[in-house]
Amino acid sequence: MLFSKHKRIVKRILIVEDEPLTAFDNETTLTDAGYEIVGTIDAYDKAMAMLDSDEIDLILSDVRLASQKTGIDLARAAREHNVPTLFATGHPYPEAQTVAVGCLMKPYSERQLKAAIESVDRHLQGKDAKPPKGLQLFERE
Repeated sequence: MLFSKHKRIVKRILIVEDEPLTAFDNETTLTDAGYEIVGTIDAYDKAMAMLDSDEIDLILSDVRLASQKTGIDLARAAREHNVPTLFATGHPYPEAQTVAVGCLMKPYSERQLKAAIESVDRHLQGKDAKPPKGLQLFERE
């Protein structure tokens, strides 16, 4: 075959976003792109329950959530479960590289979101990934 799609390792995504419209848009965009959305939720506790009970390949999370605990707390916990987190946020966290695989800055388009997830997938596989505008990828340990 002349053109082959690369094998995805990111198939099941948990979206953690406290802004309902953004959450809905992210879910729709990623579902249309062929990803399975495990859940779309807005708080740390709900995310932790899903992290403990579901198979998740990637968490797409805002830094600010509808709970006292933040996306940063969630990323730390997810890391202990060997689940990478991609922050999608308008509030950059200076030490994001210590807990996340990358950071996609808001506002972003559907195209940027899809390209960001594809870049993260390639990055997690150890392949060269050209990040779209607004995405910063962090080195993996």
